[in-house]
Amino acid sequence: MAMPRRSDSELPNDGELPVADAPGGPRDLASVWDEKYGAADQLWSGEPNRALVDAAAALRTGRALDVGCGEGADAVWLAQRGWDVTALDISGVALDRASRHARDAGVSVRWVHAGLLEASLAAGTFDLVSAQYPVLLRTSRADAERTLLDAVAPEGVLIVVHHADFDPAHAKAQGFDPADYVAPSDVALLLDDNWQIDVNETRPRNVTTGGGAHHIQDVVLVARRLR
Repeated sequence: MAMPRRSDSELPNDGELPVADAPGGPRDLASVWDEKYGAADQLWSGEPNRALVDAAAALRTGRALDVGCGEGADAVWLAQRGWDVTALDISGVALDRASRHARDAGVSVRWVHAGLLEASLAAGTFDLVSAQYPVLLRTSRADAERTLLDAVAPEGVLIVVHHADFDPAHAKAQGFDPADYVAPSDVALLLDDNWQIDVNETRPRNVTTGGGAHHIQDVVLVARRLR
């Protein structure tokens, strides 16, 4: 499956990645995700992700990066608690909804219409980097994983969460291979002595509404940069 851009949004509500399959060549993934969001008034549950809430609730507030922010539930939750939030997504439709959500909630968020690698983030900038169910292509140089790590400031925290219960055979039949995309384990492999792993485990997932509600287990990685 050829993909010209890297997407940082959550998985669609059927658990499948949007396939770029235009007759003239791969479609722009931003357009694919815009169509996905445009097909429903609301794609996700509207609630912040549980792993983020659990990990961030006890942290001292600072600068936060929400990778693949979707409709903005996590970004708004963080902003409501005093974080200075930058949130990025490849879909303009998603960001429009996220912006309205923030406005309705009375909080300010810095919205970036870009994928993770396109955003040109300054290294060591964020006290919290959250990637909840990211769709990041694996590369031979681990570009996405290294970009996530580089964005975290000294003493900052990285949270990477993904579904643990993919059926590879079903996924391949639908036109994509989960092995092509970055998992929390790929990020964990790059952690050296500069990092402390606080959580690296599979957890039950209890989401009953919105996209991905059929997934019942998540892999959660929480790591702190020591220096």
